[in-house]
Amino acid sequence: MRLPALHSMQLRLLAYLSAGVALVWLAAAAWTWVDARHELDELLDSHLAQAAALLVVQQSHVDDDENEEEEAPVLHKYAPRVAFQVFHEGVLVARSGNAGLTPMSRETRGFDTVTLDNGDRWRVFATRGSRRDIQVYVGEQLDSRDGILRAVLRGMLLPSMLALPLLAALMWWAVRKAMAPLDALGHSLRSRAPDSTAPLPRDSLPTEMRPMVDELNALLRRIEGMVASERRFTADAAHELRTPIAAIRTQAQVAMGAVDDADERRHALQNTLAGCDRAARLVDQLLTLARLDAPASAAASGRTDLSALARSVAADMAPQALARGQDLELQAPQQCPVTIDEVLPRVLLRNLLDNASRYAGDGARIAVSVAVVRGWVQLTVQDSGPGLSPAEMARLGERFFRVLGTAQTGSGLGWSIVRRIAQATGAQVEVTHSASLGGLQVQVSWRMAEPA
Repeated sequence: MRLPALHSMQLRLLAYLSAGVALVWLAAAAWTWVDARHELDELLDSHLAQAAALLVVQQSHVDDDENEEEEAPVLHKYAPRVAFQVFHEGVLVARSGNAGLTPMSRETRGFDTVTLDNGDRWRVFATRGSRRDIQVYVGEQLDSRDGILRAVLRGMLLPSMLALPLLAALMWWAVRKAMAPLDALGHSLRSRAPDSTAPLPRDSLPTEMRPMVDELNALLRRIEGMVASERRFTADAAHELRTPIAAIRTQAQVAMGAVDDADERRHALQNTLAGCDRAARLVDQLLTLARLDAPASAAASGRTDLSALARSVAADMAPQALARGQDLELQAPQQCPVTIDEVLPRVLLRNLLDNASRYAGDGARIAVSVAVVRGWVQLTVQDSGPGLSPAEMARLGERFFRVLGTAQTGSGLGWSIVRRIAQATGAQVEVTHSASLGGLQVQVSWRMAEPA
């Protein structure tokens, strides 16, 4: 039969302790039984030997002419359980009332366990006198030994058996007392407000519970950071989306008012489409950033050749560069495998190339290179644009941060996406001044993948 599962820690602990105490008690009782039985046999056997020696000494002083059989009187209630026989020159000269006329044992010396005709089992000690004409047998019923053993064990084990329920009650009290801090912690968690992220107190807790509370506090801090990030992100996104939506509304009103001027209406509609494109781009970037903020994005794995990826992304971005008269160069001569899923580095490189194309200016040079340097795969994007100041480089990656003084539209989320992808994939990002082209240089490094 399968025992029911114990879902309570208190019941489990109490059951384990009770079972352990019961097993230890049974083992101790068995050991006490065996040891007491052995010691009792040793003690009573010594009494038999001592009684036999006394009979031998007594019979040695008896006159040789006195060979008449004598029967010892019964002086104690347990006397029928002890018997003796004394033979002189093969003739029974003395015996107890419960001893027969034939020798109690076939042995002439030492201990022997025999079963008499009436079915009783006896422990018999046999010995001879100094002149070897005297044979003495002293016996004791084995049932009397068992009775003595039961009486001794009853006096030893019965109190402990009666104490077991009291011990179980004390264990229940001790377990409940020891588990009280855990119950208090559960009550504290149940009574907290749903949006509370305050740390749990730990100073008054037992040592065993402090690591668990520390982990709970760390989890609460992470949740607090995530909630604050989500609130800030929602507020910033709402603020940033308000601008293109307002621009679209304004251009739509202009188009509605330009009834007679077709050129003005066409210009307003073109601006409306541009505002829609800007809003769509902003929404795409917000969705990408939201996916990167999810914990599952950091677990992306796979195997990607960055050289092939760079060629693919550069081909996709070539029409945008050609439209602005820009020179897009690519150097990716060899395979450069990394242990990353293809989606994330593709988004990263597309954002870097888009920023370079938008802010480097018309007719600028944009260079992309992929190479392996001391076990690292380095992806480098540099341009011949005006570049950034050290203060502006330090702020790259802040959400909705844009460099002032540029004519390009944008949301300031591209670099946030680059930073988050680098963090999620374990990449190192370095932003410096391009020594060869004079503009901005961005270098992203990943550990090279092991050979397949």
